Amino acid sequence: MQQTSSKQTKQPLRRAAKDSRRRAGISPIAMLVAFCCSLAGCSRLRQPPPANFVYVTAQQTFLRDRVAAVSNRTGMVSNGERLVVLGRERRWLKVRSPQGEVGWIEERLTASQKLEDQFEALRRSSQSDPVVATASTSDEAYLHVAPGRTTDHLYLLAESTPLSLLERASVPKPVAPGAPAPASAQESGTAPAPRMEDWWLVRDAKGQTGWIYGGLMDVSAPDALLRYADGQRIVAAYLLATVDDPDSGVLDNGRTVASIPEYLAVLAPYQSGLPFDFNQVRVFVWNVRKHRYETGFAERNIAGYLPLQIALRADPYGKGAEAAEKLPTFTYRVLAAGEALPVPDPVTGLFRPGRTVDETWRLEGNICRRVLAPGAPPPAEAHPDMKKKKVEVPKRRRRS
Repeated sequence: MQQTSSKQTKQPLRRAAKDSRRRAGISPIAMLVAFCCSLAGCSRLRQPPPANFVYVTAQQTFLRDRVAAVSNRTGMVSNGERLVVLGRERRWLKVRSPQGEVGWIEERLTASQKLEDQFEALRRSSQSDPVVATASTSDEAYLHVAPGRTTDHLYLLAESTPLSLLERASVPKPVAPGAPAPASAQESGTAPAPRMEDWWLVRDAKGQTGWIYGGLMDVSAPDALLRYADGQRIVAAYLLATVDDPDSGVLDNGRTVASIPEYLAVLAPYQSGLPFDFNQVRVFVWNVRKHRYETGFAERNIAGYLPLQIALRADPYGKGAEAAEKLPTFTYRVLAAGEALPVPDPVTGLFRPGRTVDETWRLEGNICRRVLAPGAPPPAEAHPDMKKKKVEVPKRRRRS
């Protein structure tokens, strides 16, 4: 009798609970749906994992729909583009391009975000560095994050890309495995001195900054000066002044050029790893009477370092109206007597010369006069180490 009464008591309670849920409009299925929605809402509040990026190092390459010998192309990406990494399989990456195309790319054709950050740090640290010369690429060339052929690279520059040169470094040239040592080293039994090669820190018109092998660029220099280089390499050339000569005989697109430029040039031998940027300074002036270039100033056997300073200035130490006139003035640095020729830093390849002396000259007509303070020492003589050993100048191979 007690069991029957308990059942009779529970049944009205169950019916009352069921009626209350029905009145509230809540069913077990609805409660489950509400619980799932609450979980989805919580997931939306969580921050998504940070995107993983890579950058294209190849000039151009295709994205593929699968990692297989036979695949379909899903898109194309170009050098420097940033890709979002979606997956990874063996040596392949699944990525999404800036155009929204998704596909697989070989990992060896990409660079990491860490390398891009290093290039950005290099750009920021050198953005205020002075431009010491200008040049253009003679072929396609990669920008490296540090001097050297085995260093990481990212941006690919097209042929004839204009460049601003910022700094030079010299590093050992890689030796091919099994290559024989030079005959001189074999005879002496000593380790051969490494062959050096020059690299330049450059900036292009987009602001991309990096190191480029010096053999893949041509320094900007007027064609008219090449015949006067006397077998030397023009390191940099700068416009100093212009001279009016209606009868110059110089033609440009069939018309005679009446305004002839005069140039300041610094030169060096065709050799890498030199402990100076240039060893000659020359000014090429225009002879109006003979309608030709002549040397208005020359200094040789010096250890000179970039950059040069060029401006229109008066002579603060001169007298008379001529000294007050603002004329083309240039200043260059030479290694002081008693200072040893620098050697490249074994890590960075940069040259850090010791004490240097500034030489300042003004172009007055067709001659150059030194801007010299009263009581200042006379112009520095050729550096003693430059006199002791003559730098060999190999013949330049003629390009076809």
